[in-house]
Amino acid sequence: MAKGVFTTKLSPGYDDLPEERYHFPRTYLRQVEQTLGDIIVYYEPRRGSVEPSSRGGRQAYFAVARPIEITEDRRQPGHFYCHVTDYLDFERTVPFREGDAYRESMLQRDDGATNKGAFGRSVRIVPDDEFEDILTTGFSKSPVDFAVLTNATFPLSGFEQAPASFERPMIELTITKPFRDVAFRRSVRAAYDNRCAVTGLRLINGGGRPEVQAAHIQAVEDKGPDSVRNGLALSGTIHWLFDRGLLSVANDMTILKAKNHLPEEVERLINADGRLNLPADAAQWPHPAFLAFHRENRFKG
Repeated sequence: MAKGVFTTKLSPGYDDLPEERYHFPRTYLRQVEQTLGDIIVYYEPRRGSVEPSSRGGRQAYFAVARPIEITEDRRQPGHFYCHVTDYLDFERTVPFREGDAYRESMLQRDDGATNKGAFGRSVRIVPDDEFEDILTTGFSKSPVDFAVLTNATFPLSGFEQAPASFERPMIELTITKPFRDVAFRRSVRAAYDNRCAVTGLRLINGGGRPEVQAAHIQAVEDKGPDSVRNGLALSGTIHWLFDRGLLSVANDMTILKAKNHLPEEVERLINADGRLNLPADAAQWPHPAFLAFHRENRFKG
C-alpha cells in the first residue's frame, strides 16, 4: 500500500465524482492499485477544464479519501474507476508549494525549477512524511480545537489509544468519526459564512458560536460523504425539515417545499427569492448528484 495524489479538475474531462469515484486511463493503473486500502489526497490543477487555455483551478490539495476498489469502465475501453470511501474536505486548501518549498519533492528539479514531467502525472505516489505534511496543513486552520480531539477524552471508534501516540496521528485521525464530524461542521459553516442557506439568518450565541448547523444533503446513513458539496448550513428548524423531506433543493438552487406540510411561520422565514444563499466559492456549491439523491429518496413534494 502507498499514499498517493489523484489530480482532478473543477470541470473534469473524466467521469470523476471525487467523493465517490476517480476515473482514469490504464496508464495509471499500477499506481492506483498501490493506493488501495491506504489514503490519497485530491489535487486540483491550474487548468480548470479539459480546454488547454482554461484557468481557474486552485493549484492546491483539497481533500482526503480512501481508495477501496478498482472496476473496469465497460463503456470506455482502457479506462477504470477507483471507488473511494472516507472522503473529507480539508479545512483549507493546501498550495502545492509554499515559497520555494514544494509539498511533493518529486515536483521540484535539482535546480529549483518545477519538474513539469512529474507535475503532468495525474496520479503520483507520495512518501509518508510529505503526505502527513499535506494533511496537517489542510487541517490546521483551527489547531487549538483539533488538539481537543488528540487528547482522546472520549472513545475513538476502532482505536484503544489516543491518536497522539500514533506514528502518523493526522493520517489516523482523518478516519475517526469525532474528527470527521468536527471538520465537516466547521468547513460547511465557513463555506456559508455561518448563515442559513434557506433563511439567510446568521445567529451567533452568547458564547460567540454560530447557531447554524451543518446538514448532509445525502445523509450519512445513506452513505453520503463528508464533503462541503454534500452539505448545507441550516438553522436547527430548517435542518429538521430538510432531513424529513419537507424541504429540498432543485439543481438550479431553487428551494422546494412539500405542499401543505410547512407552517405559515416557516414559509415566511424562507428566502424571499426562493433560492439558496450559496458559498462565494462555486467549487463549494451543492453537487447535483447529492441534490438529486435527496429529491428522489427524501423529498415528500
